[in-house]
Amino acid sequence: MKSFLEHVARHILDKYGHDLSRLAVVFPNKRASLFLNEHLARLSGGEPLWSPAYITISDLFRRHSTLQVADPVQLVCLLHRSFTAVTGTDETLDHFYGWGQLLLADFDDIDKQMADADRVFANLSDLHEMDDDSFLTDEQRQVLQRFFTHFSADHNTELKQRFLRLWNRMGAIYHDFNQRLAQRGLAYEGAIYRQVAESRDDLQLPYDTYLFVGFNVLLRAEQQLFTHIMRQGKARFYWDFDRYYMRSGEAGHFISQYLQSFPNELDTSDASIYDCFSRPRRLNIVAASTENIQARYAAQWLQQDEQRTADGRRTAIVLCNEALLPTIIHCIPPAVQSVNITTGYPLAQSPIATLVSQLIALRRDGYDHQRGHYRLRQVLAVLRHPYLAALSPQVSALAMELTEQRYYYPTPDLLSQGGDVAALLFPPVPAEHQNAALLSWLCQVVQTIGRAQQPSATGTTTPGPDPLKQESVFRTYTLLNRLLNLAEAGELVTDIITLGHLITQLMQTTTVPFHGEPVEGLQVMGILETRNLDFTHLLILSAQEGNMPRGTTDTSFIPYALRRAYGLTTPEHKVAIYSYYFHRLLQRATDITIVWNNATTDGQRGEMSRFLLQLMVESPHPVTHYTLQGGQQLTSRSPQPVANRATPPQLLTPTAINRYLRCPLQFHYRYVCGLQEPDPAADDDSIDNRLFGNIFHDAAQALYTRLQQAGGPDAPVTAAHIRSLLRQPDVIARAVDQAFAQQLFAGRQTSSLHTRLNGLQIINRQVIMHYLHTLLEGDCLLAPFHIMGLEDEVSMPLDVGPDLTINVGGRIDRLDCVSTPDGCSTIRVIDYKTGAHRMKALPDVDAVFRQESLKEHSDYYLQAMLYSVIVARQHPAQAVSPALLFIQHAAAPGYNPVLHLGQQPISDIRSVEEPFLQQLQRVVSDMFNPDVPLTPTADTQRCRNCPYRQLCY
Repeated sequence: MKSFLEHVARHILDKYGHDLSRLAVVFPNKRASLFLNEHLARLSGGEPLWSPAYITISDLFRRHSTLQVADPVQLVCLLHRSFTAVTGTDETLDHFYGWGQLLLADFDDIDKQMADADRVFANLSDLHEMDDDSFLTDEQRQVLQRFFTHFSADHNTELKQRFLRLWNRMGAIYHDFNQRLAQRGLAYEGAIYRQVAESRDDLQLPYDTYLFVGFNVLLRAEQQLFTHIMRQGKARFYWDFDRYYMRSGEAGHFISQYLQSFPNELDTSDASIYDCFSRPRRLNIVAASTENIQARYAAQWLQQDEQRTADGRRTAIVLCNEALLPTIIHCIPPAVQSVNITTGYPLAQSPIATLVSQLIALRRDGYDHQRGHYRLRQVLAVLRHPYLAALSPQVSALAMELTEQRYYYPTPDLLSQGGDVAALLFPPVPAEHQNAALLSWLCQVVQTIGRAQQPSATGTTTPGPDPLKQESVFRTYTLLNRLLNLAEAGELVTDIITLGHLITQLMQTTTVPFHGEPVEGLQVMGILETRNLDFTHLLILSAQEGNMPRGTTDTSFIPYALRRAYGLTTPEHKVAIYSYYFHRLLQRATDITIVWNNATTDGQRGEMSRFLLQLMVESPHPVTHYTLQGGQQLTSRSPQPVANRATPPQLLTPTAINRYLRCPLQFHYRYVCGLQEPDPAADDDSIDNRLFGNIFHDAAQALYTRLQQAGGPDAPVTAAHIRSLLRQPDVIARAVDQAFAQQLFAGRQTSSLHTRLNGLQIINRQVIMHYLHTLLEGDCLLAPFHIMGLEDEVSMPLDVGPDLTINVGGRIDRLDCVSTPDGCSTIRVIDYKTGAHRMKALPDVDAVFRQESLKEHSDYYLQAMLYSVIVARQHPAQAVSPALLFIQHAAAPGYNPVLHLGQQPISDIRSVEEPFLQQLQRVVSDMFNPDVPLTPTADTQRCRNCPYRQLCY
């Protein structure tokens, strides 16, 4: 079956011969010209041929205008100036930019449709301005009457009044904006269309004949231009349609109106051109459950019929959702020798776009202007980007040093020591944000990456080994440089947040083109690129509502009623346009497969395109339905026991024992495999519970060491000593600051540390100081008492078998000796707890080792009781009590931190030592018994926060 462009090419050669130098062929888009040129060359039979000029409709208008189309960003910036000048408001560009784009789109539509802007923006509150409505049709008059009736109602809301106030100024803004642009020799596209259409009598048409090929809907400006060229005898028209959809439906709505005004050069009665859909064809509709499975189906579709691959450019994969492109690229089978991709790779999905976003975040969120330093999280995000890590080995070394030394607030001077690349990335930042300075810096970074030489596979260095990288870097540099020019000209004045949003928005609408031969190989394209092209084998993906037709609920300042009354673009126009694209694409294809997403999750509506429903009802061809299945069976993944290969460590801590009790499989990953858990504080200056506790412990140790030394080595700590310390808040503050420096900044002593902390850190610092006051006040009530040890390491041998003895132990937060009411003394083994949780007492010793008791923090019991047993052996003449001192309750009257079993406090660990050691020996023996496998926990609630859950499922 011949394509439409083949028929056009044959007609052109038959009518105009081989000298086509005086012809201009005008297309809606550029791509069709490549195919028409190829047909002309082939049909010429090898004879010399003067090629015609190929022009897009947009270029045709621009060639006949003295104005240049301005940059989209520049247009909104100038529109903002007009808005503030006319309204007298001080609206910032940051607030204006979003809806400034909507206003610009309205102006563009008004001009392209040649509507009278003054009448469109007439003052709605003065209905007498509409007295003269002779220029309106009856339908337009009825629409406006309904609209004005609504706005003249008595119940005027504040929103309606604000709309009216803005609407009253729209005409003035429109004229002021166009005047500003004209003074600079600039315009938006709609203004150029209007200018050319209105000055048609002055147009100089350099070609003898203009052939308008494959148009569908015509803007009024285009209609006027076409009429003018036709009156000069220079216009000819080639319309592409099919009788199938011309009889009814919106697909042929517009063309049927234009055929009389702009007659067709081709014979409309020729069935070989205009009755193609009636010929036999395969028509399959396939339902899929996900977008991704549709893309993967493309490879299967190509392999099902060898002719689909063999026919090359006669085969097309059309993407109604162009986000499928990356998956499609990876799914094309090896049998496909050549591919032409028209849609372009999304720049937003390239690594350079990620880097630019990270650089903007570095300046926006990662720099403290008052203190002149960066924040580590944003710094590491930049340093760890693969493009920068490949520039210099110093970059990776700098990232590692900052992490290990915990430089949470590195200064530009510190970062500049990482080499030239680091000096470029982290310069001193000016106090006031300047768009030009920021964009210039971004351009320098991107330019450095683009010029860098990367090592090749042979070990030599070659510039630009990755074409996609080089092209994406170039596109990004061009985009940033364009914004830089606007900023230096003073036309782009925004804050850094809006500038970041603007750059992101521009990247999302920019693509990296693929270089190839368009007239060869499998064609992968979006729906708009299919205009005027015909294919034999056709796979259309993601043809569901919302994609086909594309969403038509456009936001606009001009209400729908006014749009319809003045002939502006409405959703119905867009539906008709997409209907034409869809049906025209099918009319000459004989092997058609259309896939749609029937899922109702992830924002999908699960509704096939209305065009598919129409096809099922009206098509003369049988439709075969299929459903894609993933070919995967869901299998329940459950963690399995592993062989016990644990070997006794030099010192077995309560933490390891408790981890084994909670989940033996977690013990396996941590202590047998040696998989370290990620340190949440490695690149983040936030203070989690663990770090909060460590800071408190260090500060408490410093203060109680001071109290221990106050009365001498053997003297008790008295209430007077504690009250004296409480009267010295600077001493407590220094202890806390030293603990912060040790835990948060790897021991670096920072002057005036509390002035360098961020807001949350300051809050945590105050809370820790409050906790220390609470602890001291509670101990003041307990004084006098002896401090026997602070953060002491203790251990003892534990016989767990005939040939196995393991050292168990750990570090005691505090060991003190207090007097009891009966005049005796008791040694307390104290473990500080900074949480607010009030523990319930366990019923007996066995509960300490039961997994179900771990919800009550029995792991706290095991640690305190084990340390108490060790201390009791060191002090056989004194009672030893395990204690958990919850700081928040320490100052409460009568508070006793000693642990209880049932209703009885453990006044001496020796009363439960024997059953405790028996249970401990049993557990430790199992931990290192190769015949006892390490099994997963039965309580899946513990898996939620387990760092190894991705390993065992």
